Amino acid sequence: MHVVVILFLVLIVGSLASALVFLLRDQGKGRRTVHALALRVALSIALFVLLMAGLASGLITQRLGS
Repeated sequence: MHVVVILFLVLIVGSLASALVFLLRDQGKGRRTVHALALRVALSIALFVLLMAGLASGLITQRLGS
């Protein structure tokens, strides 16, 4: 489960970086920036749902105090 969460975080950061590159190259005239940011939002929502499902099913446990 840890690997999946880290993979999602890498994909989210990669999508954000590609949106920045598209913004700089297209100078706000293309739609690639919007698509990259929409993908980032979709990945973030999917990660949130995955984490909540993991907590509900017991795959992820909470540690109280370290």
